[in-house]
Parts: sequence; structure tokens; C-alpha cells
Amino acid sequence: MTTLNARNLSLEDIQGLFGFQEEYSESFTPVLSLEPFTELEQQELVQIRNDFDRYLTAGKVCKGQIKFLVVAPLMRLAGFYRYPMQITLEEDIADINIEDEDTKITGRMDILAVTKAKRITANTSFWILVIESKNSSVAPIEGLPQLLTYAYKSLQYQTSVWGLVTNGQYYQFVYIKQSDVLIYQLMPVLNFMESQRAIDLLQALKAICQL
Repeated sequence: MTTLNARNLSLEDIQGLFGFQEEYSESFTPVLSLEPFTELEQQELVQIRNDFDRYLTAGKVCKGQIKFLVVAPLMRLAGFYRYPMQITLEEDIADINIEDEDTKITGRMDILAVTKAKRITANTSFWILVIESKNSSVAPIEGLPQLLTYAYKSLQYQTSVWGLVTNGQYYQFVYIKQSDVLIYQLMPVLNFMESQRAIDLLQALKAICQL
């Protein structure tokens, strides 16, 4: 049996192994209900962006810094730290076996958010959001093969899950779902350094947290 690590797979590999098909969406509104937020939340959002901008201006921001400086504060602001949400970090995925290909895939998720309010099985909670981060010099789309691999595990138990790939500045949400085939729907790319796009980002995160 061949063993592959998810970080070494291309998008073409993922499409071939799992049968994913790609779609694009011009708006979040068909799948998410985006609501306005408070002035205090707006102020915190600006502070997160300003803090990150200082690091970005100084040069390349590493993956660990991005998770600490931007992703974690945004998730807290969006409500992911509150019950019934639960977050795990750097968790190994259960091996994915592709029987027809005699292939096993291993990997480790950056961030996984589940809800304790929904149980799929006695030991499995409903997956809400899978996040894959890259350093600031790498395009977020480069993390898509890993993200889809990790999200694939959840589709054994549920019909859809949200994903997010980011390099701190740019954010690509992905709606991953089962229909007749497996589909990953790419949402508009959001530039966190643009005020309106930063607002869209937080609104999307809050809406996903409330699913």
C-alpha cells in the first residue's frame, strides 16, 4: 500500500482520489445569512487588522504567527470560543484509505471547530469549520488540497462542512458538500486589509459559527 501525506498532494490528486468537483460562487448569501455586528466588534476587528498590518509591513509572517495574531482573535470575536463550540489544534486525521487505489493518506489539521450541541456518533461531534493556514508569502489556494483531504473525513458522517484557507491577508472560504458527487464551492476571496472585506470576513465567520 502507498502512503501519502496530505501536504504533498495537488488539487489534481485530490480530484482524482476523491472525485471532488469544483464550483464557484459570487456571493455568500445563498448559503450564509450575514448579519451586521456591533460598534465594539467593529473596533476589535480594526485592532486585529492594525496589529497584523504591522507584522505584514515588516516582512514575511510565518504560519504560527498568523494563527496567533489573526486567526485566533477572529475566531474568538466570531464566537468560536463559546459553548457549544470546541476547537482542536494540530490534530492528526484518521488515516484515509482509498481501496481502489491501494493508497493511504495521512495528515494533520491546523484548526478544527466542532459543535458539542450536535453528536454524529457517541464519539463524533458535528464538524463546523476546518482551517488550513499558510505563511503570508504563500497563496491561500495552495492549502486547498490539504483542506479538502481533511474535510473529506467529515463527509462520512455529515452532508456538508465549511473550510477556510488563509495566509493572514487573504481568506478563501470553501463550502464542501455531498450531492450526487462531492463538490467544493469556492467563495469570493477576501482581503483582510480592505475594510469592507474584513467586515465580510467576520460576518461569514459569525454566520458559520451559528450554524
